[in-house]
Amino acid sequence: MNLPEPDYAELHCLSNFSFQRGASHPEELVARAHALGYRALAMTDECSVAGVVRAHLEAKKCGLKLLLGAEFVLDEGGGFVALARDLNGWGDLCEFITAARRAAPKGCYTVSRARSDFGLLKGCEIVLLPPFAINFEALYAICIWARGLFGTQLWLATTVQHQPGDVLRQHALKRVSEMCEVPLVAVGGVLMHVRSRKPLQDMLTAVRLGRAVAQAGFGLLPNAEAHLRSRARLAQLYPLECLANSVAVASRCHFNLDELRYQYPMETVLPGLTPSQTLRQFTYEGASQRYPQGLPASVQQQLEHELGLIAELKYEMYFLTVHDLVAFARARHILCQGRGSAANSAVCYCLGVTEVDPSRMSMLFERFISRERNEPPDIDVDFEHQRREEVIQYIYAKYGRDRAALTATVISYRPRSALRDVGRAMGIDEALITALSKEHPGMYCREVLTERLAAALASLGPDHPAPEGEAVARWLSLSRQVQGFPRHLSQHVGGFVLTQGRLTRLVPVENAAMPERSIIQWDKDDLDAMGLLKVDVLALGMLSAIRRCLDLIGARRGYDFQMQDIPAEDPATYDMICRADTVGVFQIESRAQMSMLPRLRPRCFYDLVVQVAIVRPGPIQGGMVHPYLKAREHPDDVVYVSEALKEALKRTLGVPIFQEQVMQIAMLAAGFSAGESDSLRRSMAAWKRKGGVHKFYDRLVGGMVERGYTRDYAEGIFKQIEGFGEYGFPESHAASFALLVYVSCWLKHHEPAIFLTAMLNSQPLGFYSASQLTQDAQRHGVTVRAVDVMHSTWDCALEEGGASPPSHNTVRLGFRQVSGLAQGAAQRIVDARAQAPYTSTEDLALRAQLDRGDLNALAGADALAALSGHRRQQVWDASALKPAPPLLQSVPVEEEFLQLNPASEGQEVLFDYATLGLTLRSHPLLLLREQLSKEKLMTAAQLHDLPDGRLVRACGLVVMRQRPPTAKGVTFVTLEDETGTVNVIVWKSLQEKQRRELMRSRLLAVYGVWQRDAETGGQVRHLIAGHLRDLTPLLGGLATQSREFH
Repeated sequence: MNLPEPDYAELHCLSNFSFQRGASHPEELVARAHALGYRALAMTDECSVAGVVRAHLEAKKCGLKLLLGAEFVLDEGGGFVALARDLNGWGDLCEFITAARRAAPKGCYTVSRARSDFGLLKGCEIVLLPPFAINFEALYAICIWARGLFGTQLWLATTVQHQPGDVLRQHALKRVSEMCEVPLVAVGGVLMHVRSRKPLQDMLTAVRLGRAVAQAGFGLLPNAEAHLRSRARLAQLYPLECLANSVAVASRCHFNLDELRYQYPMETVLPGLTPSQTLRQFTYEGASQRYPQGLPASVQQQLEHELGLIAELKYEMYFLTVHDLVAFARARHILCQGRGSAANSAVCYCLGVTEVDPSRMSMLFERFISRERNEPPDIDVDFEHQRREEVIQYIYAKYGRDRAALTATVISYRPRSALRDVGRAMGIDEALITALSKEHPGMYCREVLTERLAAALASLGPDHPAPEGEAVARWLSLSRQVQGFPRHLSQHVGGFVLTQGRLTRLVPVENAAMPERSIIQWDKDDLDAMGLLKVDVLALGMLSAIRRCLDLIGARRGYDFQMQDIPAEDPATYDMICRADTVGVFQIESRAQMSMLPRLRPRCFYDLVVQVAIVRPGPIQGGMVHPYLKAREHPDDVVYVSEALKEALKRTLGVPIFQEQVMQIAMLAAGFSAGESDSLRRSMAAWKRKGGVHKFYDRLVGGMVERGYTRDYAEGIFKQIEGFGEYGFPESHAASFALLVYVSCWLKHHEPAIFLTAMLNSQPLGFYSASQLTQDAQRHGVTVRAVDVMHSTWDCALEEGGASPPSHNTVRLGFRQVSGLAQGAAQRIVDARAQAPYTSTEDLALRAQLDRGDLNALAGADALAALSGHRRQQVWDASALKPAPPLLQSVPVEEEFLQLNPASEGQEVLFDYATLGLTLRSHPLLLLREQLSKEKLMTAAQLHDLPDGRLVRACGLVVMRQRPPTAKGVTFVTLEDETGTVNVIVWKSLQEKQRRELMRSRLLAVYGVWQRDAETGGQVRHLIAGHLRDLTPLLGGLATQSREFH
């Protein structure tokens, strides 16, 4: 007998955006509700709408009615669900969530019967969720209170989940419903889309409670009924009237997220002008400055095309806002530069947002904005990372915190965090959790995880008890399931949403972790889907370093030195680049980039554009690198199959390297429109990671064959395009970066001391540590002087050398390098020294008001040498100084002087690394060289000129490990010794055999084959590892650290 399946709308459903409560993604819940034939589904995460956009997109796809709301737990107990009826109701709900969140610390909220303003919810249907264990009188009182607030908007929830006391509870709810005239409505209290997610939900609950599942007790659900159940099953559990009421509530709620209309703030419009007229005026004013000799006809035509499309799509205010931020930064002498697809825009160039001249580059504006895409533009502007806060505060001051907030970033579970949280919830030993986390356990497959677990157990030693097999299986299984689940909301690196009206009517705003910051509950993908514009105020460390370089050069030369004063196309700079002498510069400093430089041999700016883009996963996976290098070697042999493709590919010698070229090929060779080609480009976007390129196969290949191209050639082009799914670079973005590449290279070559000073003062940034930057500068003739209380300031600074005429290649390390020394203490040292030089450590302590911690930090860094002699004496003097009572602070202490013996050089080096992170003394490997030579371990200098194929042994400090996603499991290791660096390649097979040595060693010996690339005349050198030895014990207490890039 088939049971009837009544209509039903689920009104109380939590996704995994109710962190550590919901056990299903919003999309899974919507798809399941649709499959079960529900009339509607309400997404009601706890005081949050963070997951509703994902649910909305899925609901549109499958045709399910989606209700939007939120669940709230009252401070006094119990709670309710608020469902938005219409657009005003949505605004009311967002305002209420904002008030609840802003009244509590990040990640929390407060809703109280006594203090909350429930009048904000007048546009919502309210479903009252009474506490589970409550007597009749208290339930009646709550219902009367709610009825007085919400009137006919109020419904009383009844939930049947086979828990003890269900029958008595349903009876009490029915009586209260009748007495208070509040209709009963069936709700599921859903936390998962299918019952099989119960173990995962238990684990998440245990994480939330901060205890193991075995100790969670009544905190866990007694069964798996909190899932989306079939309508036939619901008909057995609930009265038909309660089920019908769920549909009645759903019929009252007709709000859809597509109704949201975003209005941009109008502050930047000039008086008496429209936004379009203002943008046109600013654009042509900027064009006259960019082109003082007259505006080229091609650029003017491009400007008119762009201005027309911007006006048609009503994006003028977005451009004006970005222009306003850039103008503010320039007025404050804050270096900034736009990048990304915005660099395809001639309007952006004339507004001063980007520095890529459209008359010099092949622009494709549709990469930035297209009519078909119906998606807001995205202008990324980088500001100096140490001055970006000034721009952020300008935004808050201009627009107010009720109209400006940062975009959220959803922090999801990744392998390590999943293993940690699940392991603790499963009661796994903390030592084993830590050991497995250190094994870099990607969630590839069960076999790999089991292998990593065995290595972790081995690292703990034979005495460590092995966990039960069943517990380990659950740990690994649930860790894989929870990966990708949202863990919490964080703030975007700099994406601001600005509105004309109250932002909190569009989306809730909550407190960020940083003080005086607030974030909305949607991330960048949600904003894109909803058509809300964001302004990206990003930070770039290299801009800070370049600004410092320009200021130092200007101070030395006696005039304001700007980026445009740097000579273009300097041959000496390109010579340095071709030698791969690029430690510390922008973008081309990585191992992969440095290996490519001698092959590509850049000799002009456009070569740098190609260099930046070609060492990316897209061109590498698409097989474009070697064909391009071959074409550069023999450009006359390049054959173009048609004039149309020659137009698109001639600048890269017939090989598509940039995303814009893929779009041009689609338009010129396959008949795509500009909008269709942009859809193709978007399907390749790395951040989507959902494929989608394959759906263009028939359209692209078929279109090319129709136009006379061979099928083999067309399929070859499509395979290259597929490679861009692994992150191809837009030409415009590469051009913006190439500008900074050239500037940083020119500064490094012509002003090495200034470059080092700026880089040290801008740390942390880039691939290289302060130690590596300092050693590289010393190899280039820069003299580096130690931190000294008699000379140093907070920042590293230039000093006159002792040569005649004075050398300009001397750098004094600043107090910022000293671990544990506060900037305030350093400034007191500088201020007091300006009055009179210090005469002793005691004099320093008294006049600069230093405590014992400050003195110990300075002594440990050897900064008191001018006052106390060698480091041991400094440490003794610092330790002997005890603060005197206020009355006696100015009285000198007379006591017998104790002379200590100096430490050995090895001990001095240990102290240097511990307190400064670098040493100006002998390299640690030099001190070990005699011992290493007995093992026939060679230096980097000895390896340098050896022929290809020689069996060799090398040893060095591990300063970098890289395992790029495109390297198919290969790990690249950089070793450093007293003569330079050695680049080591570790194949996947060896990595699996010697994972511990590879990942844990700080001093690593490598036995292998020396490889030199014949194509570059041996300039590219690698050591192919055959065997690894961990020699870390030889370092003793030396504190070294490698940079990990996985």
